[in-house]
Amino acid sequence: MWLLGFSTNNRRSFWVIGAIVLVILLAMILKRWLVYMESRANECSKRKLDGQKPHHGLNSSCLCTACGLCYPGHVIRTYALEELRTATREFKIRIGIGATSFVYLAELGDGRFGAVKRVMEERGGSKKIFLDEVSVLLRISHPNLVGLLGFCSEKGEQLLLLEYVPSKSLFDRMHTYQGQLSGTLAWSNRLSIALDIALALDYLHSQADPPIIHRDVKSSNILLMDDNHAKLADFGLCKLGYDTKLGSQTQTPTSVKGSFGYVDTHYLNTGLVSAKSDVYSFGVLLLELITGLKSTQGSVTLAGWTEDCRKNNDIEVLAKMLDPKLNGNADSEQLRVLINIANLALLENSEGRPDMSYIVDRISSCMECQLQQELPV
Repeated sequence: MWLLGFSTNNRRSFWVIGAIVLVILLAMILKRWLVYMESRANECSKRKLDGQKPHHGLNSSCLCTACGLCYPGHVIRTYALEELRTATREFKIRIGIGATSFVYLAELGDGRFGAVKRVMEERGGSKKIFLDEVSVLLRISHPNLVGLLGFCSEKGEQLLLLEYVPSKSLFDRMHTYQGQLSGTLAWSNRLSIALDIALALDYLHSQADPPIIHRDVKSSNILLMDDNHAKLADFGLCKLGYDTKLGSQTQTPTSVKGSFGYVDTHYLNTGLVSAKSDVYSFGVLLLELITGLKSTQGSVTLAGWTEDCRKNNDIEVLAKMLDPKLNGNADSEQLRVLINIANLALLENSEGRPDMSYIVDRISSCMECQLQQELPV
């Protein structure tokens, strides 16, 4: 061979140079392949969001990287409109109503069920609202948040396929005749539900990236897996991206969104929203769980209606706030703690309100005491 004419040092240099050239070539090929695959993924995502079929025979699972909707490596199922029409039987069984949408039961064909959220223009929905909600849902994963299974944007339809939660909303369970047929929610159930939603909000505020303000925390957006386990739903009004480095009080001017009775009074008066706006809504939710009353009493909010009573330190006065259907079956110290949390959450000055991590700790302590009390002697 011609290499035999080389000295040992020359042959060694030849192999080193050859290896370097080979590594460079492989790196260039890999880089071009990655650029190509990313462009394919972008094309797939853009076409799906525009209601078009993807080129090159790509199937309905694609790697979305366009429009900031998801991240590299996050696979999301996209559905054809006909698939979801069939799954919902032409949107036949309505199981819920959102701020800008109707929600329908879907049979997915593999033994599972889903919930199809249909964003409606006549209810104030838009493609921007749809894309914003998809963007939020792709960023979150928590056992106490309703998850996204897929979406469809085709022929003017904006559809989200969501995790199906078979039981009623907390509102239905507490305030409707059908819900009350299942019996009264026990005090321990109410503690557990409060803790689940506190955990969900703490995740949105301190663990999601960027952080997320829900802006529509209310009992009808809390779905019950059973009487002990709950999930927070409906992310159509969420707002992204306040700066955690500046603290959770960082406020962003925006048009006021939410539901009467739950909307933060500071947000209502100033248009400035922050994580503390969700804390306020959670305070109203606590009052709802404690009293068994709706968030409004006629034209008066539950927060206003209970103000004199809940600010009294006398436990006998506080006990009068307790839902009469509980027949007094609630630990008085736990009741005091929850009312105290509600009072802090409902402070007019939003900067004085606690963050959700503090609330999680306090309710967790109550839950531990409750479980200890329920242990057999």
